Amino acid sequence: MSSELGSIARRWRQLQGEDGWKGLLEPLDDDLRRSLVLYGELDQAVYDGFIQERKSRFAGAPRYARRDLLEKSALTQGQAGTYRVTRYLYAMSGEGLPESLIVTSLVPGAWTTASNFMGYVAVATDEGAAALGRRDVVVAWRGTQLPLDWVNNLDCTMVPAPELLGTNGPRVHCGWLSLYTSADPTSPYNKTSARQQVLEEVRRLVDEYKDEQMSITVTGHSLGAAVATLNSIDMVINGINRPSSSSSSSSFACPVTGFVFACPRAGDLQFKQLFSRQSDLHLLRVHNTPDIVPNYPILPYVDVGDELRINTQASTYLKQPGDVFAWHNLECYLHGVAGVQNGRNPSFKLAIDRDIALVNKCTNALRNDFLVPDSWWVHKNMCMVKEADGHWKLEDHEEDDDP
Repeated sequence: MSSELGSIARRWRQLQGEDGWKGLLEPLDDDLRRSLVLYGELDQAVYDGFIQERKSRFAGAPRYARRDLLEKSALTQGQAGTYRVTRYLYAMSGEGLPESLIVTSLVPGAWTTASNFMGYVAVATDEGAAALGRRDVVVAWRGTQLPLDWVNNLDCTMVPAPELLGTNGPRVHCGWLSLYTSADPTSPYNKTSARQQVLEEVRRLVDEYKDEQMSITVTGHSLGAAVATLNSIDMVINGINRPSSSSSSSSFACPVTGFVFACPRAGDLQFKQLFSRQSDLHLLRVHNTPDIVPNYPILPYVDVGDELRINTQASTYLKQPGDVFAWHNLECYLHGVAGVQNGRNPSFKLAIDRDIALVNKCTNALRNDFLVPDSWWVHKNMCMVKEADGHWKLEDHEEDDDP
C-alpha cells in the first residue's frame, strides 16, 4: 500500500492544499496525481455500487453492503485496505433540479420512491492511517455521467443558505442546496436530509479520533462536485471539523479539503469570498478543457477554490476529438490526471501506472486498437441468478448486516 501512495504520508498537509498547492500544479506533482486518483476512484466507487437498472426493485439503491463497496469496486490505489465505509448517504430530488437526476424503480413496492444512494462516509483504517500520515475521513458524492440531460434543464435560481453559511448574504444554487438539505419524515431513507446524515457521521468520527492527526476530504463529480462544495464549507462554518468535547483544545481543527471533478458552479461572488476566508478550507477543481459542465451556471455564478486544467484531447490513448460524454466521464478525467503534462509545453504521458482499460468501463472512448470492449463494467449475467427451480431472478442488491 505504501508504494502505491508514494510519499503522501510525509507531505500530506502540502498535498491537501495547506499552501494552495503552490508549485504542485504546473507541472503536476506525482504525489498530487496519486492523491487525485485516490479520491477520484473513491468517488467512482459510488457509481460502481449504484443500481441504475429501473427494472430492479432496488433501482437507485447501493448494490453492495458497506463492508463490500470498496472491495468490489474497480480501485487501483489500495483503497479497500486504506479505508472502511461507515455510513451510506441518501438524498431526494431537489427543487430546481430535473426529475431525471433521481433514478426510480418501475417495480411496484420498490425499496423507495423518492430517495437515491448519493454517497458515503469512510475513515482510514489503522493501516491506511499509517500509509496516509493521518486519520483521513472521506465524504464521496455521486453525480451524473450524462452532461446534457440536466445541464440544459437547470433552474439557476439563487437562494440564501444561512443554516450552512451563518449569514444571509451569499447566494447559492437552489437545486444543489435542495438536494443537500431535503428531508421527508415519511421516507425510510430520508427522514433526515443528506446534510444531517453526513454532518452527524463526520462529527462522530472527529470525536472518535480527536487525539490523532486528522483530515477531512470531500470528493465529488459533476452534480456531486457541487454538493461537495457546499458540504465542505458547511463543515468548516459549523465547526464539524472540531471535536464536540469541551475538554479538547479549542484551537484544534481538522483541515477540510475538496477534490472535485467536472464541478459546476455553486454560488455567487459573496459565496466565493466567504469560502476564501476559511483558513481550514481548501478546494481543488479538476476541469477537463472540452467539458462544458464546469462552465455552468453562467454569471452571476463564479468559481471557488483553485483549478487544475487537464485536456484529454491530448491523450494518444483516446479516440479524438471525443464527445461530450467522454469529456465529462469520471474515468476519462482520472485518465487525464494520470497523464497530463501541463507545464510550459502541454502534452500527455502516463506518469503513474493506471490501467487504460478503465477508460472504457462505461464509455467507448478508448481507441479501438487497444482491443478493450466498450462499457465493459457489467455484473455477471446482469445480476440475473438461476434459482433451484430453474427460473431466473434479478438479484442485484446486498443488505447490510447492521442498521
